[in-house]
Amino acid sequence: MENEELSTVDYGGSLPVDNVQELASNNPTQIPSRYLQPETLLDQISVVETLELPVIDMTKLLDHRHHELEKLHLACKDWGFFQLINHGVSEEVIEKIKIDIEEFFKMPLEKKQSYAQQPNSIEGYGQAFVHSEDQKLDWGDMLFLIALPLSHRNMRCWPIQPISFRENLDKYSREVQKVAVCVMKFMSRNLGLNSETLASKFEDGTQGMRINYYPPCVEADKVIGLTPHSDATGLTLLLQVNDVQGLQIKKNGKWIVVKPVPGAFIVNIGDIIEIMSNGEYKSIEHRAVVNPEKQRISIAAFHSPHIKGIVGPLPDLVKQHCKPNYKTISTEDYIRLIVTNKLDGKTQLDFLKQED
Repeated sequence: MENEELSTVDYGGSLPVDNVQELASNNPTQIPSRYLQPETLLDQISVVETLELPVIDMTKLLDHRHHELEKLHLACKDWGFFQLINHGVSEEVIEKIKIDIEEFFKMPLEKKQSYAQQPNSIEGYGQAFVHSEDQKLDWGDMLFLIALPLSHRNMRCWPIQPISFRENLDKYSREVQKVAVCVMKFMSRNLGLNSETLASKFEDGTQGMRINYYPPCVEADKVIGLTPHSDATGLTLLLQVNDVQGLQIKKNGKWIVVKPVPGAFIVNIGDIIEIMSNGEYKSIEHRAVVNPEKQRISIAAFHSPHIKGIVGPLPDLVKQHCKPNYKTISTEDYIRLIVTNKLDGKTQLDFLKQED
């Protein structure tokens, strides 16, 4: 009964827009104005520093090495991003889903369009967070799927070509979920909580998969692949599908280029974990820039609490801080808030901050 109720809930969707991969394949000499970003944003793009993200070794966490736990704690507090190595997901599982993703984007547009987003749905092939006809657009396409729980999968949106896509994404999804929950157990301990306190909110929660394709652009310095934002979800694990860089994070007011470590997941704190930690851990603004010559492909796994749960500061942390710094709302209302607003830095989190 619960699944039937969930399937009828209208969270809102995104307006249909032109396919960017198709637009780029026609080798345009002039980019449509809707993709050209304001000069104020472009001025910021040139301000980039190169600093190395913290690298966390999962095997050392599992060995309960205090130094690695402390590194994880500082990464969550001071960076909101880190790279996770020795995470336990087999190279075979990763390589198979990489191949299938690349093959999917090689298919003709009409085949990919058979998985197009439907009205009032965030799932499918298209773009996200487009809410007006005059809104500036990102230079990128995506395939967004709800992978977990299994009962929430909308198989109409799951490609049947390549023929192994569904099987390989299923395996990848399950493995990544295990990693995310394991990381949250260590985060919970670092927050002074029982190791299950944070993880238990996510073990039967929602996992969304956003598969990104950023085509090359002749005016790459005038467009943006993904608008600056913080992730509205709890914990994100990002995998680079090919070797083209593009992810940047904002630290101390400057943009930093992320150089992926081979075989690592890039992990980042989302708004929900910032809220649940009562501000101890911070979500970080990030964006994707575009390469003038090569496409960039990535897959992000977003982990959120169960749809029938709540989003708010954990009670034990409120006791430590004497007061809640964020409001508590239902997960359903939280999703509606996110889906019906466009990406704009961390402004969505401001709605939930408690006034002093």
